[in-house]
Amino acid sequence: MYRIGLTGGIGSGKSTVAKIFEVLGIPVYYADDEAKQLMNEDENLKQEIIKHFGAESYIDGKLNRKHISSIVFNNKEKLALLNSITHPAVIHHGEEWMKRQAAPYALHEAALIFESGSYKNLDYVIGVSAPEQLRIERTMQRDNITKDQVLARMKNQMDEKEKMQRCNFIIYNDEQQLILPQVLELHKKLSVV
Repeated sequence: MYRIGLTGGIGSGKSTVAKIFEVLGIPVYYADDEAKQLMNEDENLKQEIIKHFGAESYIDGKLNRKHISSIVFNNKEKLALLNSITHPAVIHHGEEWMKRQAAPYALHEAALIFESGSYKNLDYVIGVSAPEQLRIERTMQRDNITKDQVLARMKNQMDEKEKMQRCNFIIYNDEQQLILPQVLELHKKLSVV
């Protein structure tokens, strides 16, 4: 079974693409969702977060996302620290999940696939690409935030051009090309690789 990464910048539509693969019967590991769950359930991870970000990092045993966000979104060092704590746990969890899959291939969906180092455990990486302005508009609408807030989040991600150059395959989600035929073509390739 092949382990395939699926990545793209904020607002690129990688979750939409992942859902199409799921409809085709391909299992998808959503790294961001799993990270949130692990930060609430993994006791070692919780203790590390409390140690570095304070007891107010958790309220009634649940991650205080507002508190963590207020610290990391404008502080690259603190964001790097949080990532250095969470990424290894999520990567390990994702590897264990991959071992239990029986499809011809499985997807590991993550915005920070290269930044986290998780690409090292994958056979191929698919990038989902969209123009920056479209990504900004989608994110503003989806998250009900300002353009400046979107741009601040984008600063914490790898440059789109560099990210796509590192991918083995690219799906263009630019509202000019249909994504379904692109996914189907890739699914056909990956099912017989």
